[in-house]
Amino acid sequence: MLRNISPATTTAWKNLEAHYKQLQPQHLRDLFANDPQRFQKLSLQFEDFLFDLSKNRITEETLNLLVNLAEEMGVPQAIESMFTGEKINVTENRAVLHTALRNFSDPELILDGENILTEVNAVLEQMRSFCDGIHNGSITSYTGKAFKHIVNIGIGGSHLGPQMVCEALKSYQKPGLEVHFISNVDGTDAAEILEKLDAETTLFIIASKTFTTKETITNALTARNWFLETAKDEKHISKHFVALSTNTTEVEKFGIAPENIFRFWDWVGGRFSLWSAIGLSIACTLGYNRFEELLRGAEAMDKHFRKTPLHQNVPVLMALLSIWYTNFFNCQTHAILPYDQYMRLLPEFLQQLLMESNGKSTDRNGQPVTYQTQPVIWGAAGTNSQHSFFQLIHQGTILIPCDFIAAAVSNNPIGEHQALLMSNYFAQTEALMKGKNTEEVRQELEQKNLPASELENLLPHKLFEGNKPTTSIMMRQLTPYTLGSLLAMYEHKTFVQGVIWNIYSFDQWGVELGKQLATSIEKELLTDKQQPHDASTTNLIQYYKENQK
Repeated sequence: MLRNISPATTTAWKNLEAHYKQLQPQHLRDLFANDPQRFQKLSLQFEDFLFDLSKNRITEETLNLLVNLAEEMGVPQAIESMFTGEKINVTENRAVLHTALRNFSDPELILDGENILTEVNAVLEQMRSFCDGIHNGSITSYTGKAFKHIVNIGIGGSHLGPQMVCEALKSYQKPGLEVHFISNVDGTDAAEILEKLDAETTLFIIASKTFTTKETITNALTARNWFLETAKDEKHISKHFVALSTNTTEVEKFGIAPENIFRFWDWVGGRFSLWSAIGLSIACTLGYNRFEELLRGAEAMDKHFRKTPLHQNVPVLMALLSIWYTNFFNCQTHAILPYDQYMRLLPEFLQQLLMESNGKSTDRNGQPVTYQTQPVIWGAAGTNSQHSFFQLIHQGTILIPCDFIAAAVSNNPIGEHQALLMSNYFAQTEALMKGKNTEEVRQELEQKNLPASELENLLPHKLFEGNKPTTSIMMRQLTPYTLGSLLAMYEHKTFVQGVIWNIYSFDQWGVELGKQLATSIEKELLTDKQQPHDASTTNLIQYYKENQK
């Protein structure tokens, strides 16, 4: 069971406050200079991964105090509660069992009297059979042609995860297939993709648990109408549309065949769902065996997370670092910087995972929290990002912890590209750690024989404070297996943060109000009826209507 106390009332929190005052003035340069074994003490290996925490503003004592906080907040017990199916998503009275979707090791996991692993395995076999049929040609279009395009229609967790994985693993894609994603209700999204496609060779995957999500169903109906312009007969819909849903009645009304409905469950949150039938676009694009490798990589991290002591537990330590910077250094943002073009969508995926989960201001007692919770997640792929916002990270006035992520072996080895990419990867974390002091800048400028006045004027602009915290995450190579492990690590990090902040990480009531108002306003936009709003909204709607005319 989750503990239900404010972390700020714990002994560990108070000890961390005192420790922060001692450590805060210290520079990372000095911490490295004073301890030649710092890297060895503050790095971890997990299978093909290296996690280097040594460029963070921490010591071994910091980690010990943070682990004490995790223990006082009941993190070990919370981990076990999640894996065993306790209904820790209290506000929705649900278990949280996305880990069951990639559990290949246990024969059973009982939830409400049922072995849910039996159901999970049945859906996986359904996915395997369908993917094999797409690839071997036994499942074809209504004209007997092989499918060349797969279009996933979803939003949020039914979109971001599959799109990010398909992009990250593009080098493993099955030849002859292209995958596309439609999510935005802005008609441009659907129009831009549909104009590239041939109705005879396109398969649509509609991802909506309830089959009522407004954006998804609007886009699905647009795709249906577009398809029927060519196919004419509605009976052909059953060959070209499949659904990832639990609402069988609405799915069949749409025209989708019962055998093409892939089930998932209410104990799978949307942002944790790519491992379920929501990952069908991944399995079709990469092949089912590659999809299973993704699941097995995640399972390996699950086992590590569940069984490893907190001091060596990668997701736990990553979460504790975030707590350290958020609640003691008062950092309000965190940058995700993948040095791999294939992983360029990872920051966007992690925005949803972390901010939708932990963007909460009410604790598990229903009381306002008195401490900061989730920082803003943002970032972009290196080296492009070095030429946009790195200036702010290096010389700006706010402290921004960063995760630098890279693979040692490129999936596209061309000339010296990988060496150049990785030289930037290593250089940035070193520069952020060391900075450049007055003496170093002066020596550099003196070598250019600048006039004394010009040197003194230029010197302060070229100073780098350094002491900027970074975590380096390196894997041997980006594969389905290693990507699975990496994503599961961030999932578990998210969970641990929520446990320590004493908030519920698996609901998202904050997105509901906007949806409710949009439903009401939509009716107003499509009719002459006017509803009461504030002055701003009323006039904005009036401007829209006048310009529509």
